[in-house]
Amino acid sequence: MQVKEIIAGKLSEAFAPQRLDVIDESHQHAGHSGSRPGGQTHFRVTIVADAFRGKSRVERHRMINATLAGELASGVHALAIHASAPGES
Repeated sequence: MQVKEIIAGKLSEAFAPQRLDVIDESHQHAGHSGSRPGGQTHFRVTIVADAFRGKSRVERHRMINATLAGELASGVHALAIHASAPGES
């Protein structure tokens, strides 16, 4: 299974998002720190879920990082996060 699919599955299970986009941006970081042949190291996540309502940006990021702790410890070098509650922009 691709890392992108694992990330999407874990976030879907944890937050039941209304919107979830997981984009592998590894190709944009070839030759940079943390990149490796085959990619799957740099990701951008956009997630909209009720679970983030009333939470600060830092709290939202901590929730996502905790959910993906295994992936962050074993190969994901960078994770750009845009997390919001429904109705926020």
